[in-house]
Amino acid sequence: MPVHVLSDGAGPGAQVPTHLTSIPISLISSSTDCSNKTVKGKVVHKGPLVSLAADNFILKTVIQEEDSRPNTSPQVSSINVVLLGALAKDFNEAVNQRDVVVASGFTVGKSPTVNKDKLHPCNLLLSGDDAYIYVSRLPTPPDPRSQPAVKRNSASSAKVSRATKTPKYTYVRLGDLKAGPAVNVYGVVTFFKQPYMSRGTDFCSILKITDQSTQEILCKIFCKKIEDHPKIFQVGDIVRLHGVKPHSYNNSIELVKTFGFSALTFDGRVGRPVEPRTSSCSFHFDQDDRRMVEELRSWAASQGFLPLPSTIPLSAVEPKVYFDLTCQLLAKAPIDTTCVLLRVWDGTKCPYTLLKVLVEPNVTEGPSSFSTEKENLIANILVYDNHVESARKLKPGDFLRIYNLRAIPGSSKVPGLTSSQSVEVDHMAFHLHGGTAYGRGVRVLPVDSPDVQELKRVIEALHEDEELSDSDMMEIWSTPPESLDPLSVEVSTERSCGHIIQPLTLSQVKRANPGRVHHVRVQLRSYEPRRLHQALKLYCSKCTTMQEVPDDEHVAELFSEASSDSEPCPPPAWALSGQVDVPGGSLNQAMGVHLSTQLVSEGKSKELIFLRGSTLDETCRLASSYQNIVPVRSSGGHLALLDLSAPFLFRGRRRYYGCKQCSEAAVREPCVEGVELIDEKIVAEALGVQLLQFVLLMKFELRDATDTLDVYLWRDAELFFSVSAEDAAANQEAQNSIRQTMDFLCPAGGSTGERPWLDTCLTAYRAEGDGGGNHTRYQICQTTFSKPASARSNPNPA
Repeated sequence: MPVHVLSDGAGPGAQVPTHLTSIPISLISSSTDCSNKTVKGKVVHKGPLVSLAADNFILKTVIQEEDSRPNTSPQVSSINVVLLGALAKDFNEAVNQRDVVVASGFTVGKSPTVNKDKLHPCNLLLSGDDAYIYVSRLPTPPDPRSQPAVKRNSASSAKVSRATKTPKYTYVRLGDLKAGPAVNVYGVVTFFKQPYMSRGTDFCSILKITDQSTQEILCKIFCKKIEDHPKIFQVGDIVRLHGVKPHSYNNSIELVKTFGFSALTFDGRVGRPVEPRTSSCSFHFDQDDRRMVEELRSWAASQGFLPLPSTIPLSAVEPKVYFDLTCQLLAKAPIDTTCVLLRVWDGTKCPYTLLKVLVEPNVTEGPSSFSTEKENLIANILVYDNHVESARKLKPGDFLRIYNLRAIPGSSKVPGLTSSQSVEVDHMAFHLHGGTAYGRGVRVLPVDSPDVQELKRVIEALHEDEELSDSDMMEIWSTPPESLDPLSVEVSTERSCGHIIQPLTLSQVKRANPGRVHHVRVQLRSYEPRRLHQALKLYCSKCTTMQEVPDDEHVAELFSEASSDSEPCPPPAWALSGQVDVPGGSLNQAMGVHLSTQLVSEGKSKELIFLRGSTLDETCRLASSYQNIVPVRSSGGHLALLDLSAPFLFRGRRRYYGCKQCSEAAVREPCVEGVELIDEKIVAEALGVQLLQFVLLMKFELRDATDTLDVYLWRDAELFFSVSAEDAAANQEAQNSIRQTMDFLCPAGGSTGERPWLDTCLTAYRAEGDGGGNHTRYQICQTTFSKPASARSNPNPA
């Protein structure tokens, strides 16, 4: 539960996780690092609970530091706290004025009411699963008429007031459940369905659990986000559910999700690591929890009621069976609107002839062809109906668990390919039918799961065999790469550096002194990040810092916080105020805007607007109608930009960010006299924002016959891909171009011997490492990818 009420008289620090550290209210600022921090104070004001929408609430309270630092004013030691969602509702029900609370999982923002209430210039915002409130109620004073007079002993009194109890969550045995308030439970999974879209707006997952009471309980969980559901991989997994409500249905007890719901899942096999699976960044888990998981594991193993594992490799598949498959996705392609093809392997070979599926290369995501040896290990899986949407979100390289897959023998014909796909007799086909019966579905497995680690060992063993074969052939030919005739090898990159130097092997590069430029002929063995959107970064040319691109969820929270501010704010003297309709919004939905008087007089009112009170979604919809949109909020009675973690400017699909460290942001009218086009540079200069530049940053592991070498692709990444980082941030076509390049250079699961050769220019330099000290680093420079006419190349002429 997000609000934890402690026993009477126990200090609020009694059940706060020990890894959190307290920070005084007076020391809080907008630059405070909030991670693993808590704030403690007495509730001196509690506002009303306000409903924003169904199951969405907001509440504002003020807490005051009990033990203020010397020379600290009372105003600075009191701070506004804004609570959102279920946390606000729980706080309203559980907390009273004068209670002492400890808050964790908060963010710090500027208080829009500081000039009015004269409190701390910042406020605390608590929302989401990571936000918690620990509350200690003052004990009820004894009735003086019924208690004898006792002389107060300050020492003993202080000792009692500081008495604490070990933090505990109470768990109910499944056999003891009765209809009533929310509870916490542990259980072994005996049945489950992967999350699927319900008839409403939420995803639904269904599971049955049991424990030592042998009572089997049905659980129904509805969550808007699929990642909030329990991450169950197989029957026998153990789940811990917090905030589930027992209710009676058809003379039996069922559990349903309620406020404060959270879930942890554990591998149920004895001897496996006790590692929780969850999307939450913070959760409580101690030795008592570990003991409960181990006890359930041992009990389940001794009962024999759990079915045998249904996960089998392709090499053990028999006709007509339903089975679960752990595999890696190599490529996928749409067949029609109701069917998607998944091309997968698990490193083993099916003993039956498998169905071949022909698709056009231009619709395939991932490699469109593989070596003959590898094709013999690949299974074509046809995914139907409600599973199509999940299949579309999968990426080549993902590790999958496919549940209730059916092996169909005999004659098979692929839907939607009647013109190119003939009927194949006596071929095995794999179908994932529609529906959710028997837990049917697809789930992406985390890379660190034991099953994936075992699968990777099997696949890597195949790679080692392939690479050994390549090495043997090298020895027979006696033609190492450094002695190759450059005209006889087809390569996939071009150097544009103009250096006249002899190519080196990677082992020679490693022995050379830093500060030099080298030419190498190499293959790409691996790269990071595998999810290419993570390669996009934001770079400040002034302070030379690099940061991650904020995700939409964080940006949406900043917009939501700004849009909830209703403080009146007059427009600047240079601005005109008005309203604009939001495209695709509800009837009469309009947003407040401020326009430059100069631009309006020139008939250019759509070239720049300052938008206040909008959500991220509304801003994006308006961006299609206005050339430049600057989101603003009220601060101290004046217009101000949002926190620079959010974009300060929207231009169509493009978003622009500013550097917090180097910007002196303020809302001002841009000078546009004689300017034909208002672009991001003009707006940034007017607002005092140091514009951040989108860049691509990747780490390549290169190899040749002599060694391997880690290099970075950064400053010349746009030249390498022939795509700008700014385009990649906003344009799907540019993103696809980068992915296709990487899939060609480093096919998912492909052997290194099949990969193309790259003529590359490297620069070597000294840089400080993570642990201190200087290390030699290498960066690809002045090199451009150019796909050769032949997709495969032989680096060794006969």
